[in-house]
Amino acid sequence: MTRPRLTLIATAAAVAVLCLCWLYWYSRSEASASPPSPSVVALDPVPAADTSSNDDLAPTLVYAHNLLLRKGPNFRIYIRWIRGQMVRTRRQVHPSFDDPESFVLQIQKGVIHANIGDISNYLNSSSPPNAPLKKISIQPEGDRLKLHGTIHKIFSLPIELVGTLTPTPDGRVQFHVTKLDVLKIPLKGLLGGFHLELSDLVHTSNIPGVQIVDNDIIFDTRKLLPPPHIHGQLTSVRVSPPDIVVIYGSAGNDETNLARWHNFLRLSEGTLDFGKLTMHHVDLTMIDASQDPWFDLDLVNYQSQLVNGYTRMTAQAGLEIFMPDLDEQTPKKAGQSITLEWLKDRNRSLPLDVPVK
Repeated sequence: MTRPRLTLIATAAAVAVLCLCWLYWYSRSEASASPPSPSVVALDPVPAADTSSNDDLAPTLVYAHNLLLRKGPNFRIYIRWIRGQMVRTRRQVHPSFDDPESFVLQIQKGVIHANIGDISNYLNSSSPPNAPLKKISIQPEGDRLKLHGTIHKIFSLPIELVGTLTPTPDGRVQFHVTKLDVLKIPLKGLLGGFHLELSDLVHTSNIPGVQIVDNDIIFDTRKLLPPPHIHGQLTSVRVSPPDIVVIYGSAGNDETNLARWHNFLRLSEGTLDFGKLTMHHVDLTMIDASQDPWFDLDLVNYQSQLVNGYTRMTAQAGLEIFMPDLDEQTPKKAGQSITLEWLKDRNRSLPLDVPVK
């Protein structure tokens, strides 16, 4: 190939490259000059701004003495004293008295009692139709518990379990069976001889919060009992008739010292909803207005207790509420709301329940 022909080919190639570069530059300029078609360009969704402050999201501190807390219509616990936190279960939902599932009481230390008879009644009233044990009764036997019931295996059989209570590292309660009778026949040794365990006789897969492992029944009270749910590091679980006493953390149980305290529930810090109100930087104290040994508080019906109590604001914009027990309520304050008609007439007397200085 001659030199002039090579020169011509090189020149043509250079021109072609320059044309391609110009076309690329032109197409980019047009794209930047005209707005993109919304049907072609997909925008990433912008996450909603989280307007919650750290103070709002902080857990609410809980202090209580001599509090009888009703957990649903069929169960109650006796809080001798606790220190802990009210921790929200959903980030965007404030803890609320109107929604016991919205928070968990995380106990750092404290002493809680549960009546043994109440436990029997609750297990019978809340068990599903296909529960493996029916007609449950529980009695103390020294430092152990004796459980009677009826087990259904082809036909119904009476069963008796005797065992001890211990806490587990993950905050559950373990009932270790040391004696098992069916039809008044001791089977614990017999079961061991045939390599059978309690788990071979009773299956609890359909009962939330109850698990049987070998000869142990393990109770998860967060699933077994109604809200508000309670969790914490258990130090001991012991039988003290007529109650089962649960101790959290390094709690002391000096009855003489505890008897000096008023019955109350105090909440501070964080955010709390109750009724139509939202309280930031919570400063709320509920105080038993009676001289009873226990302050009976029902979160399901707390508003009626508030209505029948006396509320005042502190100098720090907190609230102090003196409340009657649930069984001491009267309808005396029903219908005492202030109306526009009342506001129009300054000569009308104040409601009878308003203290006048």
